[in-house]
Order: sequence, then C-alpha cells, then structure tokens
Amino acid sequence: MKYNRSILTGRKPGFGKHALALRSLSIGSIFILLAALAACKQTAKPAGTTTSDKPVAPKTNIQYSKGFTIQYFEHYKLLNIVNRFSDKTDTLHYILVQRGTPVPTHHPGAMVVQIPVQKMVVTSSMHVGMADFAEAANVIAAVADDKYINSPLVRKNLAAGKVVAVGNGSNMNNELIISLKPDLVMTMGSPDAPFNRYQPLIGAGIPVMMNAEWLETDPLGRSEWVKLMAALLNKEELVNQKFDTLVKEYNRMKALATAVKEKPQVVIGLPFKGQWFVPDGDSYLTQFLKDAGASYHWADVISKGSLALNFETVAPIALKADFWLNMGNFQTKAEIAAADERYTRFNPYKKGTLYNCNKRMNDIGANDYWESGAVNPHLILADLIAIFHPDLLPGHQLYYYKQLQ
Repeated sequence: MKYNRSILTGRKPGFGKHALALRSLSIGSIFILLAALAACKQTAKPAGTTTSDKPVAPKTNIQYSKGFTIQYFEHYKLLNIVNRFSDKTDTLHYILVQRGTPVPTHHPGAMVVQIPVQKMVVTSSMHVGMADFAEAANVIAAVADDKYINSPLVRKNLAAGKVVAVGNGSNMNNELIISLKPDLVMTMGSPDAPFNRYQPLIGAGIPVMMNAEWLETDPLGRSEWVKLMAALLNKEELVNQKFDTLVKEYNRMKALATAVKEKPQVVIGLPFKGQWFVPDGDSYLTQFLKDAGASYHWADVISKGSLALNFETVAPIALKADFWLNMGNFQTKAEIAAADERYTRFNPYKKGTLYNCNKRMNDIGANDYWESGAVNPHLILADLIAIFHPDLLPGHQLYYYKQLQ
C-alpha cells in the first residue's frame, strides 16, 4: 500500500509529487530565478498611452494570508507574491491589466497578465478548487495530470477534449501549452521545483504565476488565496461574499471547540521511506487541530516544514494518543496492520479512533480533500470537531474524513 507523505503532514503536493521537502533548495532562489525570467519577457514596457497610477478603493481585503497582496488602480491591479521564507525582500510582481487598457510603465520587471483571464493552465488540483470556488472552472484549458482532478466539471471537459493534460516537471509539454495560447500558467512554488523549465513559456510571451498558498500557516490564510484567483477573473464580489460566509462559520465552530477543557491527544501520519514526517507548529494542519480543540505533541516545535522523525520518536506518543489521523491512502485497519504489525499496539488502533481524509476520493483516486478542501476549511474543521467532540456538532456527517474499519 502506497501513501502520500503530504497527506500525513498537511503539505499539499502538485500533480504527481509525493512530498514537498522544505530543505532541498531555498525558496529564495526560486523567487530570484522566477523574477529574473519575468524580467526577460512579459514585463511592463512603455506604451503610447499610460495608465493613471491613481489608487482606487480595494475590491478585496487580504486579512489572513501572509503570502500575497493586491493593490487596486484605475485600470489595473498590482499583485505581489511575497517570499515568507527568506531574509531577502524577494517579491514577485504581477500587473493585472484590464483588457483594452494600456499597460502602466512604472512597474519595471513586473509580469503582465491580461484580465479577466479567459484561458488558464493549472498545475495543481488546488488551482482547480480555487477556480471552482470562483464558479469559473471553465477557464481551465489544461491541467498537469488529469488523474489528480476531482472536479466534475473539469473531468467532463477533459472527457470532451476541452481540457488537456500537459504534463508536469521535466515531462511538461511546452509546445502544447504554447499552442493553446493561454493567458496564464499557474504553477506551484516548491523547493524542489526547477523553475527554469518555465523559461520557454515566458520566452513565448506566456506569463507564469507562482501560487504558494500551501505555505500558509493558517487554514483561513491558505483558503484566502482564492481571492488571488478572484482578482485574475474580476470575480471579487462573488468570492468575497462566499469567503466571508465560510470565515463566519469557521470562527463560530472554532469558538465552540477551543472552549472545551478536555483536549484529546492526536497523532498524525505514518512513516514514509523510513522517516515519520509530522507537521510542525507552523503547519496549517497543526492550526486545524488547535482550532478543533485537540492537543498535538509537536504544536510548539517551529521548523521550516515538516518534522522528519523516526518511528521510535513518534511511537510513544502514538501508543497513548486518543486519535490517529491522515494515514496516507489506507482505507481499512487491516491494511494498516499489514503494513506494520507494530501499528496495532497504538491506542487509536485498539479503540478504533482512526480517521483518514480520503472519503471524497473518486474512482480514479483523485482526492477532493486536496482540491475543494483547500478553499473549504470550515468543512474540514467541522469534520475534525465532530471527530474529537461529537457533542458539539450533533448530527454532523463527515465530509472529507472517514473512520477506518
């Protein structure tokens, strides 16, 4: 039985990636490289007519996310994607220019994107979830790997040939992407991603945008990246209303759960290639556990990513834990026991309090937890509260999680 390390730790991969190790390459180098590529093509150049630089009232406010900002001007928006993991001021700048208006000349080095985006290539199922949330999944013209897509609409478009798979990493089909003439390629920033692979696209005049929502440390901050998608689509009003609704619901349930006195101990994941990767104290998954009224052993250990521990370190915690979550792709207790007999000694195994986040997995193995879950943190929180404190949400039916039998 194979299982995905990202499911264990709360770090979400792109298509086909098992892990996002935050140690192999500095994120700063990624920002520097992508910014350099952006400066080569698709930069703001002088035009016959310039756009007024007069700021206007923002159509959206970023309250929870730390990874991006949006400024509004008369005919364009200035999007800044910030490198939170570098001491340097590495920031990617994008000018989102309304179609039919001149490109501003006073943001040298910024990559230009014509909005509203009408055709987009996405490289992560998270991006599909954001487009679905904005009720604009039809703008997706290509995905990296169709086997990781859960969205019924995008799957329908794949079957009809309206959406194509273009590959990822070294297998990305640049020629096919260029032939599609997309307004934007949205990619996912990860330390092991060779961003120079996008140079052919940028050289062909196709803007490439890095989406780093998976680096957020708060569930609401992570989901707020949907406002970036809204800015690209001119859908701020719709997305703001939907986001405000989910925030209210999230905070309502959080207030119930954090007030409880008894906080059950939770253990996360399974070993992966000899190491047990658990979320550190800055992981959005750790924040989920706190907000759901649970206790987590490594909640105060801050790192630059998941904690790589051995079995002997985690086992004493698992032996006494009340709940066990996110066991990769395992579907039953029998599968877990077959993987390692020692797991049967853990208290959650004996009590039957094992819950995995793969309830919404379709017939080809695409897990909606990674897709719509990224923009529906209130539904994930509701599941966790119902698991840890069922009396707080009587009658709640688990949406993303299921109990392993």
